[in-house]
Amino acid sequence: MNDLIITRTSDIPALMSWRMEVLHCVFSLPETTDTAELERSNRDYYERHLADGSHIACIVSIEGDGNVGCGGICLYDEMPSPDNKNGHCAYLMNIYVKEKFRGRGIAKRMVRWLVGQALARGITKIYLETSDAGRKLYGEMGFCYMKDMMKLEL
Repeated sequence: MNDLIITRTSDIPALMSWRMEVLHCVFSLPETTDTAELERSNRDYYERHLADGSHIACIVSIEGDGNVGCGGICLYDEMPSPDNKNGHCAYLMNIYVKEKFRGRGIAKRMVRWLVGQALARGITKIYLETSDAGRKLYGEMGFCYMKDMMKLEL
């Protein structure tokens, strides 16, 4: 049995531990990298956005194994447009499951729950960036590639 834990500001220490693990994994940061400034910025982010409801996070725990995964969704507004009349958007992020627990539907459960949180708030424009490992999962869940997107490299 696994439990989905909806986090609050009192869970910031646990979220920070997960966030730093995700950053080290996704960005291939060596363990020796000085991440003090990055940690402060992420802690500040969690403190502000969990408190005001513009970020929703969850942790999955398995009885006997402890916490095995985490995920989050950022809620924000953009200018309304024909494909998003209310301008409300969400950015799905930080979906991560420890390697030995992958393939059990944990990430899918988190994504469904987080997307449900966005939909319950009237948000139907939901974005994400993915690693190669997550691409298949998101495709199976209905996410598709966006055309005409570019990113400024600085």
